[in-house]
Amino acid sequence: MAQSVGIKDVARVAGVSVGTVSNVINRPDTVAAETRARVLSAIDRLGYVRSESARQLRAGRSRIMGLLVLDMGNPFFVDVARGAERAARRAGLGVMICNSAQNASEEAEYLSLFAEQRVRGVLLTPADATGHNIEAFRRHGIPFVLVDRVAEGTTECSVSVDDVAGGALAVRHLVDAGHRSIAYVSGPPGLNQVRDRRIGALDALAEAGLGPDRLRELPTERLDVAAGRDAGARLLGLADRPTAVFCANDLLALGVLQAMYAAGVGVPDDLAIVGYDDIEFAAAAAVPLTSVRQPAVTMGAMAAELLLEETEAGTAEKPHEHRRVVLSPELVVRRSSLSSR
Repeated sequence: MAQSVGIKDVARVAGVSVGTVSNVINRPDTVAAETRARVLSAIDRLGYVRSESARQLRAGRSRIMGLLVLDMGNPFFVDVARGAERAARRAGLGVMICNSAQNASEEAEYLSLFAEQRVRGVLLTPADATGHNIEAFRRHGIPFVLVDRVAEGTTECSVSVDDVAGGALAVRHLVDAGHRSIAYVSGPPGLNQVRDRRIGALDALAEAGLGPDRLRELPTERLDVAAGRDAGARLLGLADRPTAVFCANDLLALGVLQAMYAAGVGVPDDLAIVGYDDIEFAAAAAVPLTSVRQPAVTMGAMAAELLLEETEAGTAEKPHEHRRVVLSPELVVRRSSLSSR
């Protein structure tokens, strides 16, 4: 095994003190040009790389921000990560991205890893509906911001979208198109987003004088295309099949669309479909998908900025006030819901 090169090796080859090497790395303007060139030449020849972890231990501050999302297979969270990364890079930080896979145990393991690595702070979309993981992580004193989730029962910052309003937008659109029997492919019932979108859907039905029985819920264990195909198969098996379906995210909607296509069911004439998130694939689907758009990149960037603000504050001269930012969703209408009834 090759032995790692340390700062003492660089000092020996360059014929200078360890302190001079440190100054070349951290404060190059304080070192004479000839000496600086000799040290840089030694660094290049030896392939020396500064130990960032050691530097962080000395400084007591990490240059890494943690990001823990529900599913990196979902383009929505890729966009959230893109926004967070842009904000972090502007501040000279990197982002460690982890995927809980909607699993509370994996979430707990990654939060422990963030604590061990002493990250600057964490952006978190919780998978654990009980809140136990957040409570355990809070004991480490590492700041965190909730993303795509309202900070219910906590004092931390959060950035989310008004999912009740989003659910109402989707179902109001379907009701206005003449649909009176609507399915809701909802995803795991423990997720707040799933619950809030259902509340909004029921609100839209009530506005139209329709009872909650007009919304047929089809829960799924996951929020992916395969779960959507399974829900689509169950939908096809209903004797009194609804004429429209609202899905808790676009991946579910794309899965339902695939199931309908395979069964020869026309979309939107036989079944109208509305998704949620407005991922890039929504517009590119075989039947372009109507969807409730979430500003995912903006959400990630704003969450990162709130976290940076908190980690730079916390003093009497520069106090930090936790904030809940709630963004507005937008309905993007495409062909999947434009049937004439």
